[in-house]
Amino acid sequence: MQQATDFLDESMALDGLLAPLAEDDFETPTQFKGWTINNIMRHLHVWNIAVDLSLRDEAAFGAFVAAMMAGVRGGKLPEFEASYLDGLSGHALRKAWMDRAQATAAEFAAADPKLRLKWVGPEMSALSSITARLMETWAHAQAIYDALGVDRRDTDRIGNIVRLGVITWGFTWKNRRMEPPGPMPQLRLNAPSGAIWEYGEPSDSGMISGSATAFCQVVTQCRHVADTSLEVTGEVAHQWMTVAQCFAGPPQDPPVQGIRHRADKGV
Repeated sequence: MQQATDFLDESMALDGLLAPLAEDDFETPTQFKGWTINNIMRHLHVWNIAVDLSLRDEAAFGAFVAAMMAGVRGGKLPEFEASYLDGLSGHALRKAWMDRAQATAAEFAAADPKLRLKWVGPEMSALSSITARLMETWAHAQAIYDALGVDRRDTDRIGNIVRLGVITWGFTWKNRRMEPPGPMPQLRLNAPSGAIWEYGEPSDSGMISGSATAFCQVVTQCRHVADTSLEVTGEVAHQWMTVAQCFAGPPQDPPVQGIRHRADKGV
């Protein structure tokens, strides 16, 4: 699966960002819920372990879910993840995460894309599972790029996230117990390579155009749409961009305008 390669490439890009950091830099807080870089990397590592278990050992995955549910009861997810990893942090955490990402990518690359895998929520195909890991790696990495004051250089592998944003159009409304307010607005996005990615048909729902990176930032809720350069026309298009959610779980609201941005100075 190309998505397994894309997941590994996205992980390697993040690894390249983290490799020059000092140990203390991993305790830098980010604009994502105040999580530190260590918090984010533990989160990515633990859920890479989980998706790996879902592919290789369903019983072990079930045991992980039971431990996770017990661990977060009355507490917070970062605390469970730190406990699960015995407090692993800094470059030791980075190396363990990267080793697991490489192994997971290799296993998914050899898997049947249609294989159904257990997950915390509904089952997913192997293809959807590794695509979700790519999306989450990219989205959480944005908070680290922002905290370090680094401009990110995306590649066309974010096309996977654009497609997730498109196919979760219906989920966004269903998740909020709402009916879609109309047909999906048309998309016309500029890929990092300069290609044009188009989805949907012209309709009264309007159009969303501009940077594919910005669209990904909105549907992963890394940015408020008003903090991006996206051009949004039509009432339905505006509604979508204020509630879009391409990841599983209960409804989440995007960050408040002005909250998520690149820091002026790096660490």
